[in-house]
Amino acid sequence: MAFRTSIFDLPMIHGLLWFPLLLVFVLLTALGWLERRRQNLFRVWAEDSELSKLDGSGAARLKQGMLSWSSFEAGRFQEQGNFEVTKLEMLELMALTSGEAPLTQESQGRCRLRLIGNGQEMDVPFADAEQARRWVDQLMARARCDL
Repeated sequence: MAFRTSIFDLPMIHGLLWFPLLLVFVLLTALGWLERRRQNLFRVWAEDSELSKLDGSGAARLKQGMLSWSSFEAGRFQEQGNFEVTKLEMLELMALTSGEAPLTQESQGRCRLRLIGNGQEMDVPFADAEQARRWVDQLMARARCDL
């Protein structure tokens, strides 16, 4: 008994082997389109801002002395909070997951920027500690200029 393969069986097997690759391509294309849309919406949202950021934790902007931050949900930016920079008394970099522990100089990765002033405490999430450190310097400079 000899094994015989028809010429029509080979293209079907070949096509089935490439099908998962086609699905991955379609998925990556859709994710790329969503990221491009998020970046375009951010450009409109952050227009005329003195300072802005977009990362995996969300978006933030400083516009006319008001710091606002949002998360990207359901195809739009959802406002999470506001803080008036002229009321800023203190800024702290905090670890994201370890409660009230301040961020060390060596720490990298996700963190939060704690804004304290006018009887309020608010946290702005950051995906990158270096970017958060730059924001601390820039916000303190703006707060001193506005005072």
